[in-house]
Parts: sequence; C-alpha cells; structure tokens
Amino acid sequence: MIAVAYHANYSKYDLGEAHPLLGDKPKRTLEFLMEKNVEMKVFEPEPVTYEELLAVHPKGFVEEIKNLSEFGGMLAVDTPAPKGIYDTARTASGGTKIMGVKVMEEFFCGVNLLGGFHHAGVDTASGFCFFNDIAVAVEFLRKKYGIKRFLVIDLDVHHCNGTQEIYYKDNSVLVVSMHQDGRTLYPGTGFIDEIGEDDGKGFNVNIPLPPGTGNKSYLYAFDEIIPRIAKQFKPEIIFYQSGVDTHHSDPLANLNLTFDVYHDLGKRVRDIAMDTCKKLVVCLGGGYSLEPSVKSYYNIVSGILDLKDFVSEKNIPDKKIDDVKNVVSYVKNKLADYWKV
Repeated sequence: MIAVAYHANYSKYDLGEAHPLLGDKPKRTLEFLMEKNVEMKVFEPEPVTYEELLAVHPKGFVEEIKNLSEFGGMLAVDTPAPKGIYDTARTASGGTKIMGVKVMEEFFCGVNLLGGFHHAGVDTASGFCFFNDIAVAVEFLRKKYGIKRFLVIDLDVHHCNGTQEIYYKDNSVLVVSMHQDGRTLYPGTGFIDEIGEDDGKGFNVNIPLPPGTGNKSYLYAFDEIIPRIAKQFKPEIIFYQSGVDTHHSDPLANLNLTFDVYHDLGKRVRDIAMDTCKKLVVCLGGGYSLEPSVKSYYNIVSGILDLKDFVSEKNIPDKKIDDVKNVVSYVKNKLADYWKV
C-alpha cells in the first residue's frame, strides 16, 4: 500500500485556459488509480506555513507571490499568478511535506499528485513553479527528524534548475537530474560540468540527453549512473520527481519514451529505495498531454508496487544509443573524482 496526497483545491493550480499546465490532472490521476484498484490511503494536505516557506525562500519573494495572489498578475512571462495561487501552491507543497512525514513514520512510498515544482529557485519563480515543494519538504524533514542525507532523483524532461540552485553548495542533498539537453529545451541549464560548488562539489549530477532519445537509451543512461551513485551516497530518504513530459506525445519536449518505460523506471527507483533507505516520496511532475500523462503516472505507481498490470504501447525505434553512450561517458569522467561510476 502507498500513501497518496490529494486535495480538491489541487484543481485550482490552473494558470489559464490557454496555458499548457493541466489543472484537472491530479483529479484525473486519482480517479485512474482508483479505477485500477491501487491499494492506497489518501491524505488531504494542509498548506505549508509561512515560516516553512521561509526555510527555503526569502521573505520578499514569498510576500511578492502572496500579494500577487490577492488580485492576480504575472510573476514571470510563462508563469501567471492567478488569484488565490498563494494558498494553492502552499497546499501543493503541503502534499509533498505530508508524504515525507508518512514515509518517515509509516509507509514505504508516498505519492503527491501535485508536486515537483523544480523550477522555483531561491527567489525566482518560472516554468509554472512558485514554491519549490521538494526543498520545503527537505528542510521540514531535516528539522523534524534530523535527516542528514537526502537524494533527489529528477526525471522530468526539463532540468531542475531551481532545485539545483538551492542545493548547489550543499553536500547533504544529492541532486541527480536526467533531462533533455538544455541547448534544445527550457530552461537552458543542466550541463555536465554543473557539478556543484564548495561543499556541494560532486553532489549535483546532470545527465543531458539528446532530442529523440528512446526507451533503450534512456534506461541505459539511468542504469549506468543513478543506482551506482545512490548506493554510495546512502540516502536516508529519496525524492523522485517523476515528470512524464519525456513521453513521445508531450507537446513541450522532444524525447521518445513510451508508456512501458515508466513502469520500468518505477521498479528501478523502488529498487534503489529498497537497497538504501526504504523511504520514497514521489512527486508527479510535468506532463502536458492529459491522457498520456495519467497513464504514465499509473505505470510509475504500478512499477513501484511491482504490479503486473500496466499500460503498454508500441515501441519507437531508438536511434540515439551511441549519442547517449557518449553523454554517459562524459558524465562518468566528470564525476570520477567523487563517485565510483
């Protein structure tokens, strides 16, 4: 059984009719999980507090979003701030926080149906993200439970520039991001040589993949780097940002994954968690085509639960294996002084 965070107000995280973010995706995902009879216990999150936000974001930034939220406005060119978004975004962050608590105290896995807002930096909001829910949860859990090692595995197609910024000098949070090459996609960051600074050097890992990367290449890159580093780091809790905008149908990116690979990824991340800390928080991140996103999310949950039932589709020929092998080789060389890869 898994824990699931859902609130009716999740549907209010809607940035407008013409915006690619899909407001009813969390509700549709919950309905699909129920239709598939997934064993789960649903928890309704409370909004994180003002003080909990301040553990990550400066007061002026939080106040700006709070003030914009009163009447609505624009925070960034791609991130309008609709009326009420302050409370809605705090509730979404509350979902990640409560899943962290449930995982620490009762469940092996907790899934937040609206989370993974990894483009929110220390004092910047963009990419549809206001507050960095994973960082807010990390800081809450650090204080409450005294955790010393956090692992963030971010598989959204877009680089986690906000999470990287927040923890770039911090060796207690290992951030691993596998994403489409920033030279070809927003936010234009996440290159191999971005490995952290000061105490955090070696604790920021980027695996940028070429457009057109398919299932075989993607899983090869994952297997060659992520489990090896994770086991050496020995995390006490894992956050999995499970964006599915890597699917071939997604309108905002150019990778060629199919439904089957999300089941494989769910199993792989579960195995990493089982081999290390037995504590896994899943944040269902990006995905901008509704039906494929919902099915992909289900496959991730199915893989984590080791279910035989999952959605399948015809494979797409993968012509990028040599390119991806080159990327993996460069990443390994860059990390050789820090990890046995």
